[in-house]
Amino acid sequence: MSNNNKKDVFLISTSLIAVLATVAGLAFFPQQAETTANMLFELASRTFGTSVQVFVFCCALVVLYIAFSKYGNIRLGNGKAEYPTVTWVFMFICAGMGSSTLYWGVMEWAYYYQTPGLNIAAGSREALDYSVSYSFFHWGISAWSLYALSSLAMAYHFHVRKKSGLSLSSVIEAVTGFKAQGPVGRIVDLVFLLTMFGALTVSLVLTASTLTRGLSALTGMPDTFTTQLMVIGVVAVVFSLSSYIGIASGMQRLSKMVCIGALVFAGVVLLVGPTQFIINNTANSIGLMMQNYVHMSLFTDPQGDGAFTRNWTVFYWLWWVSYAPGVAMFVTRVSKGRKMKEVVAAMLMGGSFGCWFFFGTLESYSMHQFMSGAIDVPRILTEQGGETAVEMLLSALPFGQIFLGVYLFIMAVFCASHMDAAAYAVAATSTRNMQEGQDPSPTHRLFWCIALTLVPLAMLFAKVSLSTMKTAVVLTAIPFMVILLTKIYGFLKWMFEDYSAMPAYLIEEEAVSRGNDLDYVAAFEVAAHSPAPKVEAKAVPAALS
Repeated sequence: MSNNNKKDVFLISTSLIAVLATVAGLAFFPQQAETTANMLFELASRTFGTSVQVFVFCCALVVLYIAFSKYGNIRLGNGKAEYPTVTWVFMFICAGMGSSTLYWGVMEWAYYYQTPGLNIAAGSREALDYSVSYSFFHWGISAWSLYALSSLAMAYHFHVRKKSGLSLSSVIEAVTGFKAQGPVGRIVDLVFLLTMFGALTVSLVLTASTLTRGLSALTGMPDTFTTQLMVIGVVAVVFSLSSYIGIASGMQRLSKMVCIGALVFAGVVLLVGPTQFIINNTANSIGLMMQNYVHMSLFTDPQGDGAFTRNWTVFYWLWWVSYAPGVAMFVTRVSKGRKMKEVVAAMLMGGSFGCWFFFGTLESYSMHQFMSGAIDVPRILTEQGGETAVEMLLSALPFGQIFLGVYLFIMAVFCASHMDAAAYAVAATSTRNMQEGQDPSPTHRLFWCIALTLVPLAMLFAKVSLSTMKTAVVLTAIPFMVILLTKIYGFLKWMFEDYSAMPAYLIEEEAVSRGNDLDYVAAFEVAAHSPAPKVEAKAVPAALS
């Protein structure tokens, strides 16, 4: 439902001024900006790279512990789940992954084949074997663990502790005491909004470039700024309308459409493509990834220059960290009534398995075209660009023009659903004191949809370097890691304070009571008089007493 909470005018105006200043700086000083961004990333990745790898690996261990321990039965809020499970998982996937996923789902293996990790020789058979497995690693368990842990921290703060404010600063205030409306809270939210703008700009511009190139191949339309303007305009209308009418009517439908469409698309490629090779290569890649998961997670290349780890693994982890706060806000909003282990399972299994099926199918098809000599994918990638390779690969399928058209349609809807979720997170951050069950106003969400559309258009018009923007976004993940660590510390502290003394059976009883929207104290008294052993009063969660 909507609420009457005030918009944070100071935060909105400050963030917009900062975004415009950043775009202007990139437009007027492109060379200096690119040099500075690359230098800072090199310094940051060399200094913090190993810490980032260890942090992400530990996140995976923590969420698995939560899922399989008694704490996994803690229910987030009262009442039944608002959305069907499959739709709920689809919304996670669309919130957490940009439309550029469709590009990487076809081409990522070719990058790894030419510059492999684990000190494998470039262009070798072993590099070919490990290329898809590294895609599974970078889009799998570790990445979704980051999202899951960040989401659990936000959801526990909002649904269990019943704290107001669906923003990073509100969580930081609850953990540290720094006021959300004070200098620290303002800086935290401002950095978040800048990062979201940067990340979404990169995603939307890349999508527009891919779509216009594909449309040019299909229809003969010129690949110009005017065409890109038209494409972004259509996508913007879709996600703005979806955002305005709300999650239940908008985002829910978009996410179902795009996820079902992507899975069906990959399934048809599996059937009409080299089916046996796709199945064999996908299974083999999952096996290699599982066998080498710890090594991939902690591979630092101490005797080499570590370029692969910095440029791919560390870069990916920082990119996921930069997206984590926004995803956490959206997941918190749609996960009321769910158990914590359900959130973990949905993100780790739904997100990872979905990526593995899509990537495994399309990358294996792409690899088969290369191995058979039909299309030299790595050469085309190097000489003409990945978008050209994608177009050639899809056109080589039976009824290739139809496949290319469907692929472009799915990419456009994927972009719209992702932007819809992001607009919600940005609007929630700039709305003061949101309570459980409330949403930012429709006009507020629409305002951010328009802003998130105009900035990418300005970058396209000014021909601003996307690589510089992408590097700048990743750099903001370094302070975000400190914020995320603070969130995780507060979450674990609250969870252990509230539930460490409570036996597993009482946590399950409480989850049932919450699911039926019953008063917890009454439910606790019923449970305390059951045949199971009684507990002391201190076992009552502090958040609920």
